[in-house]
Amino acid sequence: VQLVESGGGLVQPGGSLRLSCAASGIRISIFPMAWYRQTPGKQRELVARITTKGDTNYADSVKGRFTISRENVQNMAYLQMNSLKPEDTAVYVCSAGAMIQGIGGYWGQGTQVTVSP
Repeated sequence: VQLVESGGGLVQPGGSLRLSCAASGIRISIFPMAWYRQTPGKQRELVARITTKGDTNYADSVKGRFTISRENVQNMAYLQMNSLKPEDTAVYVCSAGAMIQGIGGYWGQGTQVTVSP
């Protein structure tokens, strides 16, 4: 099983990025998919989650700015991030099948997002 994130990088405040998560070895159609973010010294934070039915939930800090989506046929999940802020800087990690608390499931290695002038 492998989850590979891509799309991270350096962006100015107010900019946008689209993260992708490519899954292999599993069919994501049977799993909730989620994006978490991790910064040094902070607990891993759930950013966005999408159920198998397409229901979504977001961290309050990203509501209205980020959108999670999934393409089951392509075995891909995405995180569209708009109006980025410096505090969004983190390593963003994709997960499949994890509980909301971030327990269990399958995890990628993460992609770095840096928001800086």
